[in-house]
Amino acid sequence: MRTPTPNSPHIHGRWRQLGSAAAATAALLVAGFGTAAHADAAAATATATHKVSAKAIAAQVAKAHVQYEKAGCGATPKAGFAACNALRVTGGTTAFMERQAALRGVTPKTVKPNAASDSPTGYGPSDIQSAYGLTDAAASNGSGETVAIVDAYDDPNAEADLATYRSYYGLSDCTTDNGCFKKVSQTGSTTSLPSADSGWAGEESLDLDVVSATCPNCNILLVEAKSASDANLGTAVNEAVKLGAKFVSNSYGGSESSSDTSYDTSYYKHAGVAITASAGDEGYGAEYPAASRYVTAVGGTALKTSSNSRGWTESVWKTSSTEGTGSGCSSYDAKPTWQTDASCSKRMIADVSAVADPATGVSVYDSYGSDGTGWNTYGGTSASSPLIASVYALAGAPGSSDYPAEYPYAAAGTSALNDVTSGNNGTCSTSYFCTAKSGYDGPTGWGTPEGLTAFTG
Repeated sequence: MRTPTPNSPHIHGRWRQLGSAAAATAALLVAGFGTAAHADAAAATATATHKVSAKAIAAQVAKAHVQYEKAGCGATPKAGFAACNALRVTGGTTAFMERQAALRGVTPKTVKPNAASDSPTGYGPSDIQSAYGLTDAAASNGSGETVAIVDAYDDPNAEADLATYRSYYGLSDCTTDNGCFKKVSQTGSTTSLPSADSGWAGEESLDLDVVSATCPNCNILLVEAKSASDANLGTAVNEAVKLGAKFVSNSYGGSESSSDTSYDTSYYKHAGVAITASAGDEGYGAEYPAASRYVTAVGGTALKTSSNSRGWTESVWKTSSTEGTGSGCSSYDAKPTWQTDASCSKRMIADVSAVADPATGVSVYDSYGSDGTGWNTYGGTSASSPLIASVYALAGAPGSSDYPAEYPYAAAGTSALNDVTSGNNGTCSTSYFCTAKSGYDGPTGWGTPEGLTAFTG
C-alpha cells in the first residue's frame, strides 16, 4: 500500500451506454458471453421463451456499475505494518450475475450496499476450477495437505462462516472436530487469540473460502497474528510452517524497506514450503512480502467467460490509475537466479497471477462485524494469493530443499500456464513492468494456472 486512498466507496463504470440496434449483441460480448452468433442465439432464446429480451438485458448491463470499497483492513499502513489486499463489492452487477442473467434470459440483479444477499454474487468453486483446469485435480487431490492462511487479528465467526460456504456449494465439512480446520494465534495457541477485527475478518473469510473452492480436500490452518506489524505477521508465517503447513498464503503487503532482506531470512525463507504473497491492489509499485525472493508473488487478472476452447479469457486487472494489480522492480531484494527478465536488476513482481478484479470477483460468506453482511463478492490480490497457494497444494508437497517460487519458471511458455497478453496496470518506461505481453510481464508474471504442471517440482 503505497499511497493514501479515500475511505469512501469507489464507483467504477465497467460498460459504456450502448444505444445502437446492436446493443444486445455488443453487451453480451463485452460481458464475456461469446461470439455474436452466441449472443444472437441468446436473444432468440429469450424472446422465444417470453422472458426478458436480450436487448433489455443489454440495456440493464450497459447501465451497470461495480461499486466496491477497501476492506476495513486495507487502509494505508504506517511503516513496519501491512494492510490487506481485499476489495469488497458493495453495489452494481458482477460478471457472475451477468452470466446467470444471460443464461436465464432475465434482467441482471444488482448488489445492494450493506445488505445481505440470499445467494452468492461472485464466482464459486466450479467456476474457479473450470477457469484454471483444476476440476479433476480438485476432486481427487489435496487430502492430507494443509494450506495455511496468515492474517492479523481474530475472526470469531471464521469456522461457522466457512461451514456456511462449504455447505452451500456441497463441499465436505471442514471443522475443528474432524481435524480439517484449525485456528491458532501466532504462538500456536487455540485459546489465547488476538482481539477481533471486522475488516480482517472479511479478509480471513475470503482466504478460507478461496482455499475451499480451489482445494476442497485440503486441510486449512488459520494463523492469526496479534497485529498487522511485519514482525507479528512474519512470526505467524513461522508458526504455520512449524505446525506442518507446506503451503502458506499471505494476502497482505506494505511498502518496501531496507529491513526486507532481514525479514526474508527471519520469516519467509522456508525450503520445501510454497509461500505465496499478494502483489498489491494499487497498480504499479513493489510491495513486501511479494518482493521477497522466497515467495511466489501473485498478480491479478479480470476473468470472464468466453466462447474459446478454454471457456474463459483473462486480462490484466486495472480499474483506474490507482486501482489494479500490483507489479514492480524491488529496490532491495536480490534477483533470484531463476528469474531472468532483463531490465530489472533485482526481484521482479509478479511470478504468476489469478482472478482479482472485483467486477469478476469471487463469492465469500462473512457474518462478522460491519463488513459481515452474509454473501459478498470480493476481489483484490487477496483472492489470487490463496488460490495459487491451493494450486500448489493440489500439486503436492514441494521438494524438501526447493523454493517453489521457481517452479512456474520451469514451465514458462508452455500450455501449463495461460499467458495473459492484454491490459496494463499503469504506464512504465520499461513496458513489460506494467503492460501484458506474450511471455513474461510484471502484472501477470508467466500467466495463470492451466492445471498443476507449472506448480510441481
